[in-house]
Amino acid sequence: MQLPAKYQQRRDEPKGPRTAPAAIATGKIYGRCELAAAMKRLGLDNFRGYSLAHWVCTAKFESGFNTGAINRNRDGSSDYGILQINSRWWCNDGRTPRAKNGCNIPCSALLSSDITASVNCAKKVVSDKNGMNAWVAWRNHCKGRDVSQWIRGCRL
Repeated sequence: MQLPAKYQQRRDEPKGPRTAPAAIATGKIYGRCELAAAMKRLGLDNFRGYSLAHWVCTAKFESGFNTGAINRNRDGSSDYGILQINSRWWCNDGRTPRAKNGCNIPCSALLSSDITASVNCAKKVVSDKNGMNAWVAWRNHCKGRDVSQWIRGCRL
């Protein structure tokens, strides 16, 4: 079943690794366990019933753990940060037509090495009726799978 565009975090085109514009110097590529610890500290472990491992898995396949990741979508929106949060529905990048800004933040806030804004916005996204299904990477790589490897060996 295809979800309505509102609930899709990623565009239909393949996501290749891209870097944030040179003006953005605050991005960071997290280590797996480092990210797990930060996400746990910020309250994502079992938030809305999704384990920490599911969040780490999602970040891996959305951005490669890169807080500075930006990817453009065919509809003119963009996905931002470690969890690739979409500018059509969740943040304001000043260029996406008909943007809703559900998290009431500038998209640039999602590119910081401090993932607090990304986590807080992700909590709003996952609290929407489709939960983690909002992330195509979660549906394709994490949902219904043993994701324990993503936090295995981490001191949490």
